[in-house]
Amino acid sequence: MDPCPQNSTITTFIIMDIYKEYESYLRLERGFSINTVEAYQMDLAKLRKYCDERGLDIVHVTFDNLQDFICVTFGKDLNAQSQARILSGIRAFYRFLLYHDYIAQDPTELIERPKTEYHLPQVLTLDEINKLMDTIDYSSDEGTRNRAILEILYGSGLRVTELVNLKISDIFLKEGYLIVTGKGSKQRLVPISPEAEKWYKRWLEERVHIDVKPEFSDIVFVNHYGRQLTRAMIFTIIKRLAAEAGIQKNISPHTFRHSFATHLLQNGADLRLIQQMLGHEAITTTEIYTHINIDDLRQAILRYHPANQG
Repeated sequence: MDPCPQNSTITTFIIMDIYKEYESYLRLERGFSINTVEAYQMDLAKLRKYCDERGLDIVHVTFDNLQDFICVTFGKDLNAQSQARILSGIRAFYRFLLYHDYIAQDPTELIERPKTEYHLPQVLTLDEINKLMDTIDYSSDEGTRNRAILEILYGSGLRVTELVNLKISDIFLKEGYLIVTGKGSKQRLVPISPEAEKWYKRWLEERVHIDVKPEFSDIVFVNHYGRQLTRAMIFTIIKRLAAEAGIQKNISPHTFRHSFATHLLQNGADLRLIQQMLGHEAITTTEIYTHINIDDLRQAILRYHPANQG
């Protein structure tokens, strides 16, 4: 396909076709999850609105147009992290246009990334994790299920989306591992801990008493209506348990993933192995846990080293 000339007017029909092609590109070629695709589309929708209000051709906006868009959109007390996320989604759109020869030059190339503050992820101590486990009401129908959820999150380091999509057919207890389908539909083998295995078996014994809908028959975690648990429900379960346990930290399902990696590293696990278990493409993503360790070490030195005792 020849690049469209910069002064051409693209019809609404062609634009809508481009949007559909872009969505397919994100899902199929980039292998993004539904949540990521929706986030990218929401980012693009902001630029679409800006262009529609000014009669601009979104495909052929200029660097100056984008600079004005940034001033208009980000001048409303939007934090740097949110700015970076929106720009990331818009950059993805123009890279798609460039890759498919709709444009000859990417107008986002020279846009500076906003500086974001570096935040280490929240991590639970082993004592806090045990408190959460002890808070679970095992007399309730969901007690055993919720314990199995926490054990697999902490014992295998799964993302919340990976957890809710986990299949019974992907768990191999005899071999001691499970197959996890992560970002980009990439699969990896992750060991299952003895404690997670124990509670998973107990949950399966209780699960047989639920009228599970046929389309969810292979899904591990279902609600009492026999339907797949949602990501939001996992968040709700963990937030409720944290409040009941008196844990003041702002935690989420991802906190267990961070705790899984941090505790492995603290106990001597190789960073490359942790990378494989977490499903990180780049080792630099996993290296954030070395920063956590360094921060722990610094605090220990400040607290216990004789030179710092006043």
